[in-house]
Amino acid sequence: MSMTAEERIARLQSLYTTWAGSEPSRFEKLPPSGSNRAYFRIGNDERLAIGVVGENDRENKAFIEFSKGLRKAGVKVPEIYATDEEAGVYIQQDLGPTSLFDLINKERKENGGQFTLRLKETYKKVLASLADIQSKGRQNVDFTLCYPRSDFDAQSMMWDLQYFKYYFLRLAGIPFDEAALEADFATFIGYLTQANCKYFMYRDFQSRNIMIADNGEPWFIDYQGGRRGARQYDVASLLYDAKADIPNIVRNELLAFYTSRLRNNEVAAFLRHFYGYCLIRIMQAMGAYGYRGYFERKEHFLKSIPFALDNLRDIMEKHRPDINTPELRRVLEDISNSQQLRSLGTQNKLKVRIFSFSYKHGIPTDVSGNGGGHVFDCRALPNPGREARYKNSTGRDADVIEFFAAHEAEMRPFIEAAKAIVEISVRRYVSRGFTSLMVSFGCTGGQHRSVFCAETIAKWIGETWPEVEVELKHVEQQ
Repeated sequence: MSMTAEERIARLQSLYTTWAGSEPSRFEKLPPSGSNRAYFRIGNDERLAIGVVGENDRENKAFIEFSKGLRKAGVKVPEIYATDEEAGVYIQQDLGPTSLFDLINKERKENGGQFTLRLKETYKKVLASLADIQSKGRQNVDFTLCYPRSDFDAQSMMWDLQYFKYYFLRLAGIPFDEAALEADFATFIGYLTQANCKYFMYRDFQSRNIMIADNGEPWFIDYQGGRRGARQYDVASLLYDAKADIPNIVRNELLAFYTSRLRNNEVAAFLRHFYGYCLIRIMQAMGAYGYRGYFERKEHFLKSIPFALDNLRDIMEKHRPDINTPELRRVLEDISNSQQLRSLGTQNKLKVRIFSFSYKHGIPTDVSGNGGGHVFDCRALPNPGREARYKNSTGRDADVIEFFAAHEAEMRPFIEAAKAIVEISVRRYVSRGFTSLMVSFGCTGGQHRSVFCAETIAKWIGETWPEVEVELKHVEQQ
């Protein structure tokens, strides 16, 4: 049955109403992922869920049934609340807004770019859970439901390598000898398939697919591509996740932690093939970056390429598998050392300049020449400046922040409305490669209301779009 996107969304809302016993008061589309599925936060403040619209029936079936099997085994994956197979929609447990990728950005931003002890301990929890997923999954997952293939076998590996060849090497203009490269692919695959390939392989085990609960415990999503395969692949996916940018010393410690959970007689065999699986995972990811970036013109995927090249260079210099693949080796060394590829994504980076100002002295000038952007008038908001105790404080100080928290009923609608308007511009500007956006908040004195709002929006943009540069200036305070 063919359905439009609008019809599927209507069926999703109807499914929620049937399950919850009431119509949703909230229906918020979540940022797009690397797949073609659409996600929505749906419900009300007391009963929120995640609604999913997926047009691939086999992929939907795999996720739903894998979820049931993994939950039965005690793995922390979302509960499936309701399904409408005909419409390709389902409702699952809402695991909150914070992914491991979000936590990485937050911790690094607050700690001078450092990979903190909290992050390291979180990764260890994730790796411990991964070991359980891999072993319990092979006993509790129906591999006949895997899509598009039940095993990460020689055929699956060749698909990934061809994906890398056609969507990265060709689109990036990297020269190669096709016959020699094909022969090396076959040799490389023969080496990889010597590993134990009888575990549940998550397939896309990376920081955006790991949710962090309020208590710090990891939960797991987006395993619909799972299949039977080698344990090394998922560990490689996590530790060589390009944008996570894990320092080598930490990566080695985490690898040692994972192998400590294996039987003593398994460790050497695991490590023998580990870096080979790191290479095929990096090549698969680069194929995806090429397809999404070069072909679909989604620039933010290109920005991951320099990080992937750092990982690739590290492996080629220190851990390259001892197999005879001269053309593949040459190609990988060429791209890992390519300055042109390393510069991808650095141009056309959006910079959002955020100002607080006093209307007594006028709206700040837009130095980019683009006309001034969004200007929000904060003078209708509750004013702490009317009280003497706040005379020497600004919107950055704790006492003023507490004042606004006490007036949340008036402050929140203003902030949320400003976010909604700014979000439209940021998303559009990022997708089109624009480099400058200006957002200004004004009040009477440029001291309390405008400063608080500017701080709030700057923090929100930084957390929501890590790839966007934020410059914050309080005109009256400087």
